[in-house]
Amino acid sequence: MALTYAELESITTDYFLMDGGKAVDIYFNDSFLLNYLMKQQKGIWERPNGGQKIRIPLEYDGQEAEFYSRGDTVNSDDRESVNAAYFEWKHAYGNATIYRVDQLQNSGEYAEVQLITQRVGGAQKSLTKLLSSSIYDDAAGGGNRLVGLKALCNSTATLAYGGIQQGDLVAADGTFPWTGRRTTATTTLTLPILRTGRTAAKIRDGAGGKPDLFVTTETNFNTINDMLQIQQRFTTGVETVKAGFTGIVFEGMEIFPDDYCPASHGFWINSRHLGFAVHQEGYMMRTKWAVIADSPEDKTMKIYFDGAMVCNNRKGFNLYTVLA
Repeated sequence: MALTYAELESITTDYFLMDGGKAVDIYFNDSFLLNYLMKQQKGIWERPNGGQKIRIPLEYDGQEAEFYSRGDTVNSDDRESVNAAYFEWKHAYGNATIYRVDQLQNSGEYAEVQLITQRVGGAQKSLTKLLSSSIYDDAAGGGNRLVGLKALCNSTATLAYGGIQQGDLVAADGTFPWTGRRTTATTTLTLPILRTGRTAAKIRDGAGGKPDLFVTTETNFNTINDMLQIQQRFTTGVETVKAGFTGIVFEGMEIFPDDYCPASHGFWINSRHLGFAVHQEGYMMRTKWAVIADSPEDKTMKIYFDGAMVCNNRKGFNLYTVLA
């Protein structure tokens, strides 16, 4: 006998609650960046409840500042011609479907519970893979996908990111703080290159001024690891290992591999200026089970993500697209 709606809902709810909510971790087991930014909510973490676009206030230096003496006038000008970036909402889902025929063939309560949890887990994993791969998308990655790291680092002057073109913002020193940094020339992966790429994305002196993360492919990570092993100039990754991933720390920067990182790429990331804005009703929100229209009582459930990956200071990032 097929399960009732109440039984389906009860089993699904129990699935997400069992073992202290371990099933929720499935969303964040594939990608350290997704884990760090969305589960741990490091960097930017916003929960807007609506709006046509997501507004992210910019954070960069360049305001008026000067010494003054008695009787002097002070400047009250605002150097910012633009004070916020605007990101489009992105929507994704994972689907779980149970056909009536399959349900009838799974005799016994235990077999039916297994069928349901397998389908729900599959929906979670599919949604996770979709988001984890889209993290690296360029501006041309697709209108429905995330505006990813390649778009953030895109150096095309006429290409807007967050609704702002590169020449729209001018800092006090005359530089353009909204410029993407991307090197396309073939570059040999060395320790000096790790420093050079990081220094190029330096925002300021002091704590938090340089990128704290470097993500690359497993091949590149192994090359770096081998170099550092010889010289014994690294420590085990703190944040990556704590979250169950592989990583090492070199000169204060966490270096880790990601299966979704494009081949030969390496990204320097200042995580204080990157993150997610997720709708209050779109943080892996699941629907109730429902009958698929015109089906023989086949049932479906969706898990939704509604939000965007966002940035408030583009200077803190760098990309080398051909590391060899």
